[in-house]
Amino acid sequence: MTASGDGTTATAGAVAVAGFYGRYAALYDAIATLPGVARWRAAAADSLALSPGDHVVEMGCGSGANLPHLADRVGPEGHVLGVDLTPELLAVARDRTANLPQVSLARGDATHPPVATGDVDAVLGTFVTGMFRDPAAVVTAWCHLVGGDGRIALMDLSASGHPVGRLLNPPFRAFTAASAPAAGPADVLRGFLPGAAAEDVLATRVDAGREALVARTRDRTFETFALGFCGLLSGRVAGE
Repeated sequence: MTASGDGTTATAGAVAVAGFYGRYAALYDAIATLPGVARWRAAAADSLALSPGDHVVEMGCGSGANLPHLADRVGPEGHVLGVDLTPELLAVARDRTANLPQVSLARGDATHPPVATGDVDAVLGTFVTGMFRDPAAVVTAWCHLVGGDGRIALMDLSASGHPVGRLLNPPFRAFTAASAPAAGPADVLRGFLPGAAAEDVLATRVDAGREALVARTRDRTFETFALGFCGLLSGRVAGE
């Protein structure tokens, strides 16, 4: 999930992001592997419509919870690359995929991934577009990366419009604030207030990423999980 929002791995912002998630790598992995979440991750892998032999990149792979699902879809003849900024999370991902030779890992920025255009059949971004300062530009770049007929999937968290989910939006906003590297206790408390800035920024960024994907894809699917807090959007890039 770790990715810089400013486009480089050398900036103070990128260092702060990697440091934050590095400190909480064990907690992050525990959340990423909660019971029930595996169903979301399997759905994300399925939404890419992968075939044996495909090459897929996960941008901001975190502790690698999605990688076994992707590896299963591409088979031993395919290739899965997980890209993340945080060494501590990559170490967990490396242990998780030790018996999956088709999986490799790279420390890098999801806004400038270490991947050549045309070498990728599909891209997955999970809980990451809300971290980018310009998510539309990043998602557009991912679409160019896979080219015409390539598949892109975005799974993101945002406030819920579900009747029951709306009741839980205040604690969700507080959680969102607590998950931001630059946030402090006051930001978390403000998260319980309607219209909290942290949630507004997240919603704006997630929406921008989704709109960019919609503008450049066809054969799209969208589904939600967890009372509408988790949304999965996928599409096939229109010919370029």
